[in-house]
Amino acid sequence: MFLRTGTARACFAFVIVAASVAAPWHAVGQTPPTPTPTTPGSFPPPFAPAGVVVDADGVLRKKIFADPTGQLTRQRVAEAKAALDPKLAVQGRLRKVSLTRLEKAIEARLEAGQKPTDEMLCLAGMTRLRNVFVYPDSGDVVIAGPAEGWARDLSGRVVGMFTGRPVLELQDLVVALRAYPPHEKRGPLIGCSIDPTKEGLAQMQQFLRRIGTQIDPDQTDFIVDGLRTSLGLQKVRIEGVPPETHFAQVMVEADYRMKLIGIGLEDPPVKLVSYVARANPAAVSRNALQRWYFVPDYKCVRTSDDRLAMELVGEGVKLVGADEAVGGDGQRHRAGKADAASAAFVSGFTKKYPELATRSPVYAQLRNLIDMAVAAAFIQEHDYYGKAHWNMDTFASEAKFPVETYNAPVEVESAVNSIWKNNQLMTPIGGGVTVRAHEALEPDNLLSNEGGKVEKTYRATGIEGLAEGQWWWD
Repeated sequence: MFLRTGTARACFAFVIVAASVAAPWHAVGQTPPTPTPTTPGSFPPPFAPAGVVVDADGVLRKKIFADPTGQLTRQRVAEAKAALDPKLAVQGRLRKVSLTRLEKAIEARLEAGQKPTDEMLCLAGMTRLRNVFVYPDSGDVVIAGPAEGWARDLSGRVVGMFTGRPVLELQDLVVALRAYPPHEKRGPLIGCSIDPTKEGLAQMQQFLRRIGTQIDPDQTDFIVDGLRTSLGLQKVRIEGVPPETHFAQVMVEADYRMKLIGIGLEDPPVKLVSYVARANPAAVSRNALQRWYFVPDYKCVRTSDDRLAMELVGEGVKLVGADEAVGGDGQRHRAGKADAASAAFVSGFTKKYPELATRSPVYAQLRNLIDMAVAAAFIQEHDYYGKAHWNMDTFASEAKFPVETYNAPVEVESAVNSIWKNNQLMTPIGGGVTVRAHEALEPDNLLSNEGGKVEKTYRATGIEGLAEGQWWWD
């Protein structure tokens, strides 16, 4: 939506983002850039990670974390390393975790009145989910991937002490497994959406009609405030998983942070041209609504011929766009013409996603969530539950293993950015995250198992030599 100004020399644009972000009781923020792979905690200063908290009413609040010299981060990593089992503190190329044995170990602790350990909750430091195996004879369902020692950054995010990559968290995997449980055929669509309300869009259209097209740069503050007030609070919708979970909140944070990059309110940690830097106001209609969605790259699964093993490959995440238009009553409908700047932004974001995930951990977390959802769908579809005689009694029970412990994100104020560009006013933005995990398992999406690589990894896992009670190994 663009509004032409009344003076030839004045060039400015306002961008309204319909977005929100969520966090647990501690703030979730951006950690510093990736450290050197050989030096634990070598996060280079300066950095000021931005994070958010969600209060009891579900309202977003922003928080900044500062560690200009990096000393606090190095201290946290040193303390975490000293507390870890030395075998866990090192990097592992392919760490394995038996989910069935882990659940039994947690059950034993709960029966003894003890909580799960940190190494249980952090899945032994695994940073990517690369493989899923089932061993019917021993009754094991195993996940595997690279791992390392971990620490909490200043925002509370659990990250690897060597690479800075976020660690897989058991609470997120449990949410994914519950979405694709035993004895069911298919799981739900998983996702989130952060959008303006119909009433807010209608009020914004009314505000724009009131101020007309002949506006002056001196009215910038008035227009920004008017747009923010008329559009009002944005609504957060979460599907397929409980909104009170860390899983849901990571989805919302990644969605929100992406939109802030798109409208120029957050500097990306890599070279990436924002939507507003690309947009040509003359080429976008006054009532346009840009919508950007994260979706999985569904061509990400390679399986063994007997389906007892699978491998996840690639980066797993794409950003896509869907252009809409807004009527005077706030109704949205498909736009007739695609926005070239929007298409270029989502293409660039997708291309840069591996770098973004390395430098800004929330995108790596989103990728991990998608991997977990695809893995859980695979476990369900190929009945690993039945093959391993695994009922998932503890992980499936909120009473035994609670994961719905976070403040659910409900709404957030509209973020409005004023940018001087081509005399025109820019548009609201919506979108979200959409994960249809079973699509990755469709025959047309499965990748070729060249040279029997998946079977070779499966046979080399070394499950036969595990000690009693051992649930992870390298």
